[in-house]
Amino acid sequence: MALHQGEEFRGIVVSRKNYRERDMLVKILTDRFGFKTFFVRGVAKRGFSMGAAILPYAYGTYLGSISDEGLSFITNPKEVEQFKQLSQDIELNAYAAYILGLAEQAFMGQYNPSWYLNVYQALSLIDQGFDPAVITNIMEVQFLACFGVMPNLRTCVICQRATGAFDYSESYGGLLCEKHWYLDSHRLHLDQRTIYFLRLFSAVDLSKINSIELEAKTKVNLRKTLDEIYRQQVGVYVKAKRFLDQMAKWHL
Repeated sequence: MALHQGEEFRGIVVSRKNYRERDMLVKILTDRFGFKTFFVRGVAKRGFSMGAAILPYAYGTYLGSISDEGLSFITNPKEVEQFKQLSQDIELNAYAAYILGLAEQAFMGQYNPSWYLNVYQALSLIDQGFDPAVITNIMEVQFLACFGVMPNLRTCVICQRATGAFDYSESYGGLLCEKHWYLDSHRLHLDQRTIYFLRLFSAVDLSKINSIELEAKTKVNLRKTLDEIYRQQVGVYVKAKRFLDQMAKWHL
């Protein structure tokens, strides 16, 4: 088991839990190493200096020792801030937990450092007041490639037509133009506004979003569509999703 000492990395604190009486295990999504669990000693001691740096939804630069397997260690946090709204609002917290939970599942096979920035951008937008449901939908669509699903959301999978009316076919792995709807009677029968946003979300750059608003009906349709795709084609379970579903019922 290799231990790489003196490594500097960017990170977002995902969660933490007590380990024995004065120690703690802190899970962090790092920009260079993916998800890592860090052993932090002496958190209950007077004068402990890393308290704010290991709170959930803290983010910034850390110095530590990274283990290829097993526990890693933080030696010094640097320039650490916090997503304050995510920490204080139970609904925003749930959306953030779901995005991070999906990310952890998606990165199990392999980790691409560019995905750290995507997750950071998503959490930052939610913390700034952007619609958390919409930002979450964008991440769900873009995570599909990480799960090996990679549906074609740009053109018809049969004739590569890029304009006109489309529907989503799970059997064909993407969009069917109206000329080829007859090929799949079990296509999702989506309205064109939902299709439009699925296509948009697959290509949108989170760092360039200035504003985004969707009608309530479109948001409901997107939620149903992505639930169906994830249930049938991805099959992962994230604990926070159950709470999000319960919140949706509260609002209704």
